[in-house]
Amino acid sequence: MPCDILIHNGIILTLNDRFDILYNGFIAIQDGRIVQTGEKLPGKPFMDSLQMVDASGGIIIPGLINTHAHLPMTLFRGLADDIPLSNWLNDHIFPAEAAHLNPDSVKIGTLLACAEMLLSGTTTCCDGYFFEDAVAEAVLESGMRAILAQGVIDFPAPGVPDPKDNVDAAERFIQQWADQSSRIMPSIFCHSPYTCSSETLLRAKALARKFNVLFQIHAAETQSEFDLSISTHGKSPIAWLDSLGLLDSRTLLVHCIWIDPADIDLISRSGARISHAPESAMKLASGVAPIPAFLNAAIPVGLGTDGCASNNDLDMFNEMGQTARLHKIHAMNPTEMNSRTVLRMATIEAANALGLSHAIGSIEPGKQADIVILDAFQPHLLPLYHPESQLVHCARGADVRDVMIAGQWIVKNRRLLTFDPESAMQSVKSLSLTIQQKGQMP
Repeated sequence: MPCDILIHNGIILTLNDRFDILYNGFIAIQDGRIVQTGEKLPGKPFMDSLQMVDASGGIIIPGLINTHAHLPMTLFRGLADDIPLSNWLNDHIFPAEAAHLNPDSVKIGTLLACAEMLLSGTTTCCDGYFFEDAVAEAVLESGMRAILAQGVIDFPAPGVPDPKDNVDAAERFIQQWADQSSRIMPSIFCHSPYTCSSETLLRAKALARKFNVLFQIHAAETQSEFDLSISTHGKSPIAWLDSLGLLDSRTLLVHCIWIDPADIDLISRSGARISHAPESAMKLASGVAPIPAFLNAAIPVGLGTDGCASNNDLDMFNEMGQTARLHKIHAMNPTEMNSRTVLRMATIEAANALGLSHAIGSIEPGKQADIVILDAFQPHLLPLYHPESQLVHCARGADVRDVMIAGQWIVKNRRLLTFDPESAMQSVKSLSLTIQQKGQMP
């Protein structure tokens, strides 16, 4: 019986446990899953297939996984740059969200984000925001795979004017999207320990456990947050969350910059996971997370971009390059965070951080066929001595040629097939003029 699709003539980085690289490799796909991989042997024919795809010597990798984003914040890209986090949030972002977010604008912003991610090789993302129903509708239309979380915060928020309804709104979202699509996994996202009371945090985590969904939270992002937690609770943000019983293998801690050795031990023993978003942290001057120490403690760490208002892009190739270089200079050690480590943090370790490594993150039989093909015949990618190094230090999102999710082509020859990005771009451009005219520009 022939397989559905056979991709051949490419350099395949499998991201399996052995980090196998298959030169002149092939991938056989059936019913949306990978059924066979290998290297083409002289004189040995390929298995029969309904569709043969020549990768033309390109680099083939698992779809990239963005472990932390706020997708509709494409609407606020460049709105308020070069200012501290507290001013950025309180004086610009929160007011802009209150004034301009509604289901329509959120869906438009999400579609723009999906276009940017898909065209740059991201096949799965983990999001947390408001009006998350509209986010889910856009993601579903785009063909992406995603963990999507309704945001929870203890003051009036877009779509949830009464804070008393915050966790209930999240429960309604989870119930609505639990069985809508195999590509959409609902979640709950508490903004932070300083914007959510202990009662809210406990209710939200209880809800996450009830439905066995991921619990996400910004934690230990800034020194001011750390100092506030010490003065208020007598504990670090991580120790405070642990004292409430919130840390376990279904908890994703985002940022984790202001951390001490005791915090690392708490995270490691609890089984909690971490999302590292270095570009956002660098731009906001929040600090440098101790990622090597997390990895040495066997804590799963995945890469994320954060939202476009604080990054300002969703290109995971750029995030990988910045990650490698940031930690090398911070440690004053050129061997820190080598290319294989960083590439794993954008693929299989990201999948592990989200609890999805059984299904995605590597090119292996039985996994979902989430696959990206890059055009390797580019001036900045030649010569190609070490593919993993080129991907981290040289590749760009614009090098992505083809993207497949669950065996379906989503991007082919750099063209998005599932929806028209031009329409989303025009809509966001028009909305940005309204935002500027209403005085939301700094």
